[in-house]
Order: sequence, then C-alpha cells, then structure tokens
Amino acid sequence: MRNLLELQEQLLPDLMDILKRRYTILHQIMLSGMVGRRTLAASLSMTERVLRAETDLLKAQGLIEIETLGMRISSSGQNLLDQLEPVMNDLFGLADLEDKIREAYGLRKVVVVPGDSESSADVKRELGRAGARTLLNYVNSGDIIAVTGGSTLAEVAEQMSPPSAGPLTGSWFVPARGGLGESMEIQANTIASKMAKKVGAEYRLLHVPDLLSDDAYQSLVQDHHIRDIVNVIRRSCVIVHGIGDAMEMAHRRKLDEPSIKDLKAEGAIAESFGYYFSEDGTVVHRMLTLGLRLEDIMRTETIIGIAGGRSKAKAIHAVLKFGHEDILVMDEAAALEIAKSLD
Repeated sequence: MRNLLELQEQLLPDLMDILKRRYTILHQIMLSGMVGRRTLAASLSMTERVLRAETDLLKAQGLIEIETLGMRISSSGQNLLDQLEPVMNDLFGLADLEDKIREAYGLRKVVVVPGDSESSADVKRELGRAGARTLLNYVNSGDIIAVTGGSTLAEVAEQMSPPSAGPLTGSWFVPARGGLGESMEIQANTIASKMAKKVGAEYRLLHVPDLLSDDAYQSLVQDHHIRDIVNVIRRSCVIVHGIGDAMEMAHRRKLDEPSIKDLKAEGAIAESFGYYFSEDGTVVHRMLTLGLRLEDIMRTETIIGIAGGRSKAKAIHAVLKFGHEDILVMDEAAALEIAKSLD
C-alpha cells in the first residue's frame, strides 16, 4: 500500500503537467481560430515533433479538426475548454489571484485570463472573450448598457456572440460619452452598435465629440435630440468600460501642454469614463463631455471594468480605489503586478 501511495505521489505531478500542456495547446488553437502546426509550435515554445504527437491525440479524441490550412477547435473541444476552465484556473493559480484582488478591493467578482495582453494578440482576444462572456452574465432583457471606447472594448465587441437564452430584446446599448476622435473601430458608438447587433438588442448613438469647449457644450446640451439620448445614457443600469493610463489618454485626446502639466501636478495616473484619478482613487480632473456624469456612475447597478497589461496595473488600482467598481476582468500580467503591491 505504501509503495502504491508513493507511486501515486510521483505520477500526479506528471499527469498535471500533461493536462496543463494539452489544455494550453487546445486553448491556443481556440484563440487562433485557424493555425498551422509550425506557427503554433513557435508560439508555445514547443518542438514540432512533440506538438504533432499532442495534436494527433487531440484530433483522435474529436477535440480539434486538422485541415490543409491548419488546425481549428471542434465544438466538442470548445465544450471541453468551457468545462475545464474553472479547474485549470486553480491549477494555474489564477483562482487565488482572483480571490486576492476581489477581497482587497471589495469587488463582486474578478476574472483573470492567463498571459499579457500587451505582448500577445491572442491574450488580447482572450481578454475580450472573457469580457464578453462576463458582460452577458450580468445583462438582462430591458437593460440599458453604456459602453466606452478603446481597443480592449472593441475586442469585447468582436468576441460577443448571441446569448444561449436568446436575443436581448428590449435592451439598449449606448455610448457612455462622445467619440474620442480616433479610428471608427474603437469609438464607443461603433462598439455599442456592434455589441447590440450581435446579441439582438437595440442601440442609440451619440454623435458629438468627446472633448468639448464651454460654448460647444452649452450649445449641444440645448439640442433636444442630444438631450434625449443623453438622458437614455444616464439611465444605464450596466456600464462596461476600459481603463487607461492618464498621460497616454491625455496625449490621445490631444490635450495642450498646460493641461497635461496640471494633470501631472494633480497626481493623475488613471483615466476612465472621461475622469482622471490619482493613486488613492480621488477624481482630480474631469473632461467637459456629454454622457455619463460621476453621479450616474456612482448609482449604476453594475459596473464592469476590463483592462490588461502589466503597465496598466497602477491605473487599474487607482480606478478600483475610487470604490465603485463591481466586476473586473483583467489579464494575468496586470493581476500579478497588483497582487505584488498588496503583499
């Protein structure tokens, strides 16, 4: 009996390593959509010989399909990934990270995806997929959902799919505020409309600039069409938003040098919803913009932040210290950086 127990103890780590390796391969194929063996081997730092043996096994089990153009996951493989995800999060240590951050900031839920979205497009897609799935878990028919712009939220929209329970009839997706003046693909209007179309909801758009002068603001706020959509936005019961570095966002908004100097002097390190936050979560500056106000954010039922990358850790921390976040979806790189600061 003792020898049997010792043998089990010796074999268990090897079995866990095999499970992790096969899950990682299957997960990477899912993220890639269609991928060749050589490309996959390089991305996983694995020899083609070892990968061929593993993918042949996955094919024999009906988990992947191998075609002339490459490999892709099967419906059975996708179902297995979904079932294994909670178990693998424990094995990879992500569940502990989620619990640590959730408890530290008093959040309702934290979701951590493996990797660094700043250095990997595949991780960025996985962050978007996790964000899309999380958002749909907290949205009901008839809800108004406000979304911000940015590349991360654009990836969330890209990864959204029709809910299994059916279309979100009676729900409305709206931009949280005006456009940033960047490419159309990452503007809030575009993202809101794309999300709505994918889940069978309605949408309304706000065709105004993100940054307004006092005169422009006073003029637009009097327009009854603008006022109507702004009133809808301010009734949102779910907000989904990205989190940006304060200086990066200031430059993207083309703020003048005196304004940027003021932000630095005020200790701004994060931007979200058009507000700039210091390290302790204090709002130190707000943009003159139409859309969500601070009081709207503070009374919203569910706020979902989605952000990733090691460099975003301080900005994420600042927004969490603001104290009105409910759900956070992030990548492992940012989570590890935040966890270090909590030790």
